[in-house]
Amino acid sequence: MAVPDSVAAVQNVYRRRRAVALGVVAILVLVLLVLVVRGCGGGSDPSSGGSARATDAAAEQPLPQLPRGGRTILPGHRVIAYYGNPKDAELGILGIGTPTRAGIRLAAVAKRYQTIGTVPTLPAMELIATVADGVPGDSGAYRTRSDDATIRRYLRAARRMKALLILDIQPGRSDFLQESVHLAKWLRQPDVSLALDPEWRVDAPKVPGQVFGSVTAREVNAVSFWLAGIVAKHRLPQKLLLIHRFTPSMIVDQDQVKQRAGLAVTINVDGFGDQPNKKVKYRQLAVPDGPFFNGFKLFHKEDTDLMTPRQVVRLRPSPNVVVYE
Repeated sequence: MAVPDSVAAVQNVYRRRRAVALGVVAILVLVLLVLVVRGCGGGSDPSSGGSARATDAAAEQPLPQLPRGGRTILPGHRVIAYYGNPKDAELGILGIGTPTRAGIRLAAVAKRYQTIGTVPTLPAMELIATVADGVPGDSGAYRTRSDDATIRRYLRAARRMKALLILDIQPGRSDFLQESVHLAKWLRQPDVSLALDPEWRVDAPKVPGQVFGSVTAREVNAVSFWLAGIVAKHRLPQKLLLIHRFTPSMIVDQDQVKQRAGLAVTINVDGFGDQPNKKVKYRQLAVPDGPFFNGFKLFHKEDTDLMTPRQVVRLRPSPNVVVYE
């Protein structure tokens, strides 16, 4: 029996609507599958959309540079630094006068090294950001931290002359990692490095300034691991990790101190005196063929017959870092 035309027409409309509905469902399923794939990691593909574009944009950002260009401090430069804190002129030459005036004097000394050296000089301000004290203070840690305003003033002065800022730590009865973490926001800057001053690191009941302190390789390695992590995370240029030393026992188990990617670990031979004694101490404590870079410290007031830049450069091994207090 033939189906009436009116019924056939209704069935045809129904079939067309069902086909359209199934098509819409199929499209929705396909879209959902795409979103799921992207959420599971498909976005790492350059053709996968927003997250990949964000990654590409980050990769295209220029890498942070050192104050005078490039991303490696050592061995491609000789760092010439002034050391001190404005709290007291006795703490070093950097604290005498304003940061700008100290920078002018520093630039003149760095220029002298440039005329006789075979590598470009890079000036640096080594600001004692944590000063050891002979009294407990409010913290009970026998140390005073510089405030942000002081650090900011020296960072601005260093940037005006395209120099590094090195934050030096005299931790008292605190420890180097704790004091370093306190300076984290500054160390995330591409032109700020770190120095450790073990002479001023003591445990109770000792008092800084009454005895010579020391640091273990384990503590140094903890600091370097943390600092190298900052360099890697923020894609920063190489940072100095300067460790002052003027007695053999000041760095316990120095042979266990580790190298870290992104850091120029430097043993800075400290101590004042006449030229013969300073040269003997440098030969004793420098690392001529080892994994570290070498530094040498000069004292404007305490040294007898202050060595000239030419005499310093002629030391063997020739210092990579020269610090004036």
